Amino acid sequence: MATPLLMPKATAVWLVDNTALSFDQIAAFCGLHPLEVQGVADGDVATGIMGANPIQNGQLTREEIEKAEADPMYRMAISEPKVRVAAPKRKGPRYTPISRRNERPNAIKWLLRNHPEMKDAQLMRLVGTTKSTIDSVREGSHWNNANITPMDPVTLGLCSQIDLDMEVKRASKGAASPDEADQGTMLLTAEEAMASASQRTQGGYRPLDDEGNATRAPEREEELDADSVFAKLKSLKRDRNDLDDDQR
Repeated sequence: MATPLLMPKATAVWLVDNTALSFDQIAAFCGLHPLEVQGVADGDVATGIMGANPIQNGQLTREEIEKAEADPMYRMAISEPKVRVAAPKRKGPRYTPISRRNERPNAIKWLLRNHPEMKDAQLMRLVGTTKSTIDSVREGSHWNNANITPMDPVTLGLCSQIDLDMEVKRASKGAASPDEADQGTMLLTAEEAMASASQRTQGGYRPLDDEGNATRAPEREEELDADSVFAKLKSLKRDRNDLDDDQR
């Protein structure tokens, strides 16, 4: 984005009084008409305006002026600022020029029709209006309701396309219903999948209940008593020996 010139008419006054530049060169640099620059030189335009030195405010160099004085066809360029100051963030509703304020109801009606997901606070930021005006347009109780025609706020110059797209995107993020996540096929989360895999490798698989928690493993049968097992084995061995003796 090109750097705008500070105080164009005051700069033109200084260039007319302190340089040998042509009217066309000064007009091209200051964004004025050559006849307006000629009026500055004749004293008919910018009467009482003190000249502003563009060299002191860093928007023009002495070398650039000398190059333009040597070549009438040369057009000077504004010097890029050495330090860029971040633009302050806008607080509160957007300022709407007086010539555009009558168009706000048209823009509100367009936004209500094409982007009903937007909140009133977003409409207020985009158009620079009040909640009462939004409610009156929505309910059809606006004093000029018969003449309201939906019109794009970008076309009307009430906001930029970037601002509109940003608010639409912001509204679409908050428009999704939380119940939508409960519909359709349920998928396991990463934690649930890892827990299920560990259960398959350690202690067998245990299904999940309705709340997603692993069901309790079935109780193991009574622990076997080692002494009773050995006693049974000894009795079986004794019976087998007695049977062998009888056969003999």
